[in-house]
Amino acid sequence: MDLKRKPKVVSLFSGAGGLDLGFKQAGFRTVYASDVWQLACDTLKENDMADEIYCGDVRSIDFFELKEKYGEIDCLIGGPPCPPYSQTRHYLIGKANGFDDERAGFAVPEYFRALKELKPKVFLFENVDGFTFKTHQEEFDFLKDKARELGYKITYKVVNCANYGVPQTRKRFFCIGYLEELPEFVFPEETHVDPSKNTDKLPWVTCGDVISEFDNITEEEKNQRPGQKDFDLLTQIPPGDNYLYFTEKRGYPEPKFKWKSRYWTFLLKLAPDRPSWTIQASFSTNQGPFHWRNRFLRIEELKRLQTFPDEYVLLGEMKDKWRQVGNAVPVKMANILASKIMEVYFNGTR
Repeated sequence: MDLKRKPKVVSLFSGAGGLDLGFKQAGFRTVYASDVWQLACDTLKENDMADEIYCGDVRSIDFFELKEKYGEIDCLIGGPPCPPYSQTRHYLIGKANGFDDERAGFAVPEYFRALKELKPKVFLFENVDGFTFKTHQEEFDFLKDKARELGYKITYKVVNCANYGVPQTRKRFFCIGYLEELPEFVFPEETHVDPSKNTDKLPWVTCGDVISEFDNITEEEKNQRPGQKDFDLLTQIPPGDNYLYFTEKRGYPEPKFKWKSRYWTFLLKLAPDRPSWTIQASFSTNQGPFHWRNRFLRIEELKRLQTFPDEYVLLGEMKDKWRQVGNAVPVKMANILASKIMEVYFNGTR
């Protein structure tokens, strides 16, 4: 496709570029991407993800100026930082959530400022499924009301990415908005399903399907102890289980933990015959998922579970890379939605 004819995208809160890469694969051209984290911006540059990459606060972006520079923008994409809407936020005493969060509460309103000033044909908004919970009714209503006020109809869905062939049971909220005069957006039909359900769909893609070639332990990894002081317990937990294995409710003869006394991810292990659970953005010594061989996951494995190409470059130290890939939208999920947007609104070309 001629570069000049590709639908033009502005990407906000771009991170390592999961959304951007999915859109690029579908035939879009990201003319402008931005993030506040320098390492993420460097990763975007390293992988040639946008014509222009801005590293800085979204509140300082003049979107009118952007439109003047690049002409009509076809699509706005982005996932505002999710901690204000995360389920774990409810466990943090004294931490405000939603719009009151002091670090990122401004991000959702800024996304809609961009929508107002750019006025693209279509937008994609992504966040954690907690965004739709009753505790965030104000923010969810803001999204719906603001979209309508700006002349957009919306279609939204909480997606389990495993149901679209991603090897991860990662639930995320996606909202697709389109100008009122444009055709309705309908989410692509789910293609995969939990294999225990008797349907004609494909079974979930499993961890074993995508990372089995890494099923070994290096000399360096032999000296590491996931779970720290509970490493010996980790080795006893069956693949696909967590600390609850050692509770009275589960029938363990000498219980070591009380039921639901820890985060669910505590000592959580992958199973090769099912998808991964959600990859977290922060590396942890005792919060999983861990490999079924009782070791930390490798960045190469995280990329596979998040459907990044092996050759995609992540810059920084190990924990920096982990944060980048853990925060990303799975590339395959982004590509499925981008391809549908391309089909419905751009007929494969601009």
